Amino acid sequence: IADIIAEGGFLPRSVLTKMIARLESKKNLILQGAPGTGKTWLAKRLGKALIGRRTPKPEQLRSVQFHPSLSYEDFVRGYRPSSNGLAITDGVFLQVVEAARAQPDTAHVLIIEEINRGNPAQVFGEMLTLLENTKRSRADAIELAYRKQPGERVHVPDNLYIIGTMNVADRSLALVDLALRRRFAFVSLEPMLNDYWAAWCADRGLDGDMVDLIRARLMALNDEISADRTLGPQFRVGHSYITPTEPLDDPKAWFRDVIETEIGPLLDEYWFDAPERATEAMTRLRDGF
Repeated sequence: IADIIAEGGFLPRSVLTKMIARLESKKNLILQGAPGTGKTWLAKRLGKALIGRRTPKPEQLRSVQFHPSLSYEDFVRGYRPSSNGLAITDGVFLQVVEAARAQPDTAHVLIIEEINRGNPAQVFGEMLTLLENTKRSRADAIELAYRKQPGERVHVPDNLYIIGTMNVADRSLALVDLALRRRFAFVSLEPMLNDYWAAWCADRGLDGDMVDLIRARLMALNDEISADRTLGPQFRVGHSYITPTEPLDDPKAWFRDVIETEIGPLLDEYWFDAPERATEAMTRLRDGF
């Protein structure tokens, strides 16, 4: 947890501790939030904190990204071409399950990025039932659609944890399947422009006045986005857009570049039917820089 804070988590220790405790009890956690709130960044570090190693073994921490064309055969198990024709091959999920079963005293974490971009019923199949924290035992094992041998039964071990990320501003996606919601705990991430963020920026070359000005302008922009009936709070601009990763020689030039190449295009997409609003918002952000 100390590493997460030191590396730019901007969340209080108590909040991070609660997230990890919730993950330990529920087994499955989804981080949801607006663009730029650090969902993927935090998911990887929560996984490391749960495992208890700064550099976990490759089989202990794995990551996969969902997309509309991902199938059960890709993720769980299916037939794949081989030198002898088609062969039943385990996907990422069963590979992680097998690794966790082989090391029952060690935590294993699977990170699923953009989990709402896939079709849960299609991708997880019967494994969706086994994700529940109350069904993580051999007694709950079930047969899969594709079996490597007659009577084969599979269960999800108790030491496997799943962390998903979800961009709530993606208008192309339907709401998450209720069956998936019931099996995951959800944590919402907000744009973090607090004192932790200010101290981080100050250490990288931004003076106090500039930090205060950037914070005030982004908060004003987010208030405008939240009040827009066609958008709402889920479309706010996250703090990662205005968080420098390296020391800055010219902070003003850096901020202008962020506006022109990152925040500006995002606002153009938000207000595609009212381009003047995007232009005005960018002008207000740039004023004085």
